[in-house]
Amino acid sequence: MAHAQTPAPGEDAKLAAAFKEYLDEEFRQRPLDATRAGEHRYDHLLDDVSPKARAQTKARWQKLLADLPGRFDSAKLSRASQIDLEIWLHSLRRDVWLAENTNPWAEDPRLYNDFITESTYLLFTQSTLPQPVNVRNAAQRILQIPRIVQAAKETLKNPPKVLVETAIRQNKGAIGYYESGIYEIAGETPGMSELKGAADKVLPVLKEYQTFLESDLLPRSAGEWRLGKVKFAQKLALELDAGISAEDVLKEAETEADRVEVEMAVIARQLWAKTFPERPVPADTPDGKRSMVRAVLEHYSKEHGKPENLVADAKGTVGEIKAFIARKKILTLPDPDRCQIVEMPEFQRGNAAAYLNPAPPLDDKAKSFYAVSPPPRDWQPERVQSYLREYNGRMLKILTIHEAYPGHYVQLEYSNRHPSLIRKMLASGVFAEGWAVYTEQMMLDEGFGDGDLVMRLMQLKWYLRAVCNAILDHRMHAGTMTDEEAMFLLVVRAFQSEGEAILKVIRAKQSSCQLSTYFVGRMAFQKLRRQVQTELGEDFQLGTFHESVLSHGTLPVKYLPELVRRR
Repeated sequence: MAHAQTPAPGEDAKLAAAFKEYLDEEFRQRPLDATRAGEHRYDHLLDDVSPKARAQTKARWQKLLADLPGRFDSAKLSRASQIDLEIWLHSLRRDVWLAENTNPWAEDPRLYNDFITESTYLLFTQSTLPQPVNVRNAAQRILQIPRIVQAAKETLKNPPKVLVETAIRQNKGAIGYYESGIYEIAGETPGMSELKGAADKVLPVLKEYQTFLESDLLPRSAGEWRLGKVKFAQKLALELDAGISAEDVLKEAETEADRVEVEMAVIARQLWAKTFPERPVPADTPDGKRSMVRAVLEHYSKEHGKPENLVADAKGTVGEIKAFIARKKILTLPDPDRCQIVEMPEFQRGNAAAYLNPAPPLDDKAKSFYAVSPPPRDWQPERVQSYLREYNGRMLKILTIHEAYPGHYVQLEYSNRHPSLIRKMLASGVFAEGWAVYTEQMMLDEGFGDGDLVMRLMQLKWYLRAVCNAILDHRMHAGTMTDEEAMFLLVVRAFQSEGEAILKVIRAKQSSCQLSTYFVGRMAFQKLRRQVQTELGEDFQLGTFHESVLSHGTLPVKYLPELVRRR
């Protein structure tokens, strides 16, 4: 599955060299992004996040955007390089638009928390440099955190309250991280570690920052979190780059939500007599069908493990899933397998049940981490039980399909082996999330779970969440959807637990457009699969299709029909 690195001729080489020059400057100016990408020359530094530095960055992007088209003869570029140039230009347009139309540095304190914790966490979890080097780099970065905190205090003006509340929780986690967690992650003994002196210096700064967040910033946080209809439509077009408007996304999502609800009701009715033999099937009305689906889901959601076993239970799903992929020739799995399943650190818990932190594209020796979150330690027993029901035994298998095999981990391993630096660095979130959602249904369609109707019902519930994400995203940011209306959508229509729905509403307020990527991407993959399979008929081979889809990098889905057909 690896792609040979061959020298690009003529104009292609010129484009590759120009992007490399651009990337080197970006990394020099933004050391945290360099670390995220696997470029470790700047691991000892942190970004300059002052208004002056940010203005210089915007000016640099604007100049490049104006100059770039005239630097290359598009007719002399190969088709692959033409696509790369289009991707680069679109990325610059998006970055400039965001810099001109949003001001997260003044409105989102969570941005600063990335520099406070992620900047050192990544050194110990994904850097392949020798451990003493990572420790030394982390210690130097820790000593620069007071500068980040000072910039936050000077820049944050009137953020939305929901963002400050999250930042407060994150900073509490950061304090715990520098009190003890960093030593555990780094494998260091606190009293003997080079990290100790730096951590001891930054802890008073973080505690004072906590007071600032709670006592100063929070009381005056009354900013608007809604993006507004016009900006939402503009941003969504830039984020998706999929040739579909915001209104069309909403229309398709609402139609699809109705379809999935019908399918879930049909399956729930098939399961009813076995599940509740003493009870008649609920009335054939919209409310009756929803109560039927909810009752069946709640009954089988009780089949879950213990909170302390959640990570081990997730690990236990891998063997069965990988064996099925190989047996059914779904695609060729990465070899060697560099995905590690780990327990999510305490300071990262509370927002998502799991995430895939992929190997950085520029470090070919690094591992990927599929992090699973046990319930946060401060949750009450009722909330813990609700969480475990939401991520029951069957749901854990679907979660592993999405996050790891053949979802995010496998797709991003393929992507990291693509020769184009542009496609490695400017990855499409619509492609990544859409592929992961597509694989959930595809695996069950191919027979994973041996036709277990309960698993199918769980998968449809999981998919309905992605569909409703797009509705929520649009209605909250381009409309006037209230928290109560959002909860009705998620709990009543999407069958989510109340605790899960509350977190999703908070997430929707804290981001815009990202929640739409799952649905838009999945629909693109499903449409392409249907078209190609129809065209090829009996000659269609699923594994060949999947590997063709993944062989072009994580690029905007609008290019897939052309590229997959050519291959």
